[in-house]
Amino acid sequence: MVSVCPKCGGKLRIFDWKPNCPHCGVNLVYYGLEERLQLDADKAEAEHAVFQKRLDRLKSAYAGSKLSIVRIIMSVLPIAALFLPIAKISFNAPFISENVKVSLLTVYNVLSGVDFDSLFDLFSSPILGKSFILFALSLVFTVLSLLMVFIHLVLLFLSASKRGRSRNFTLNFLALIFAAVPCFTYILFIKNISTALPSVVGGGLAFGSIIYILLLCGCVVINALIFKQNVPVKYKETFIGGIPSERYFEMIENDTPISEIRAEMARINAEKQAAEAAEKEASEAAEKASEEKEAEAV
Repeated sequence: MVSVCPKCGGKLRIFDWKPNCPHCGVNLVYYGLEERLQLDADKAEAEHAVFQKRLDRLKSAYAGSKLSIVRIIMSVLPIAALFLPIAKISFNAPFISENVKVSLLTVYNVLSGVDFDSLFDLFSSPILGKSFILFALSLVFTVLSLLMVFIHLVLLFLSASKRGRSRNFTLNFLALIFAAVPCFTYILFIKNISTALPSVVGGGLAFGSIIYILLLCGCVVINALIFKQNVPVKYKETFIGGIPSERYFEMIENDTPISEIRAEMARINAEKQAAEAAEKEASEAAEKASEEKEAEAV
């Protein structure tokens, strides 16, 4: 590939080792350096403008209004509710009599210590198979509901984005559905195992599951109130070479020549400098007039 001079377009031979073009004499090292530095500065300011908008949306999502702050608390409370007793089960047999309150810690201990081979054997049992399938479904859907709550909490910072509202509602409703399923399957589990082992196993739901579902409903309500409130995102104004970032990105999108962009930057900066000079001059004149007035009073 033949190299050419960036100014005159003249071909550069392999033995043209001097820093100046043999055709027009321009310094090949420094030619266009100022423009390249300006482009780098524009790029840095453009990246900052994009980041600033993301930061403004994040601030709006977390603290755009009092309801946004309440939403953060409401999004954490369902997790805390799962540490309350969400179900109960009792065993009454010779030499065994125990009442167990099931919470998130119990679910974790069961899942972390489960023997899947034995569990699959229980699934195939003609007597207790259906009961333990229902029990396993209760555990799985409880974990899925908790997962939706965690995802909703983590993605709250995207609430002010284009799909933030629909995402929040989707996660809330999925968490509610996944919370209702284990309530239903656990009741069926207790009913089936009580039938298979009458007077031996009993139980039902506990108050924690009701509180958990009510808090999930509260998350839906608070998101709906924020949606109705429709607090606009307060964007901090950013500039690129003195041009407002929105205007700059519009010019780039419309393929505006770089010469016109530079002319616009020069015009804006000249007006800014003139305004600052006029303000400084007015301030000095006012200060001078004040000093003269004080001198006359003396």
